[in-house]
Order: sequence, then structure tokens, then C-alpha cells
Amino acid sequence: MTGKEFVEMFYIEKTKFNSIYFDNNLKTKVGEYINELNLTDAQNNIMRKIVDQMLTDIYYGVLLGLEGESSIGNIQQKYRIIDESGNEIDNSEEIEQFAFEYFQEDTHKMK
Repeated sequence: MTGKEFVEMFYIEKTKFNSIYFDNNLKTKVGEYINELNLTDAQNNIMRKIVDQMLTDIYYGVLLGLEGESSIGNIQQKYRIIDESGNEIDNSEEIEQFAFEYFQEDTHKMK
């Protein structure tokens, strides 16, 4: 797996969570809390932006932390990322670049 593919998997997860929290047919604790607020459409749109930005900040921070570009907790170091077969991510130094593209520039919007 490449660094880009690794980042894409995180982006897909972010997109999935962002969707299910606002899907009334799916029961999540976050969705229940949002529904309890009885938001207007305008307020609901703002809540969507808040949740999206929170997920962006979390996933982006974790990805940069794994690459050693920021800290996780109070420790800043680069981590080796390997799959269960012992294969290390190819071009893991690309994680920061692709994390920025996917999470900050948001150029890879999923349809």
C-alpha cells in the first residue's frame, strides 16, 4: 500500500462518519444527540460543518502524528506503519502531502 492509499482510507472513514451521523435511518449516539437538538435546517447545516471540521482535524492530526510531523499526546516521533503481513507502507513520507490534499485542500471529495 502506498502513502496515498493509506490517506485515502482515512478520508473514506471520515466521509463515512460524516454521513452516518446525519442519517436518520442509522442509529448512532452522535446522531441521537444531534437529533435531540431539534435544529432548524440552517442550524443543521452549521452542525454538519462543525462535525466535518472536527473529523478533519482529528484524522489530519493522527496522520501527521504517525508520520512524525506532529505529536500524538506529548510525543513527536515517526512511526513505521506495517500491515498484518509485515509489509511497510511504501512512500510513507507521502502521508503529509496527501493528508494535506485530502483533508485541508479537500480536493478529493467523495461523491
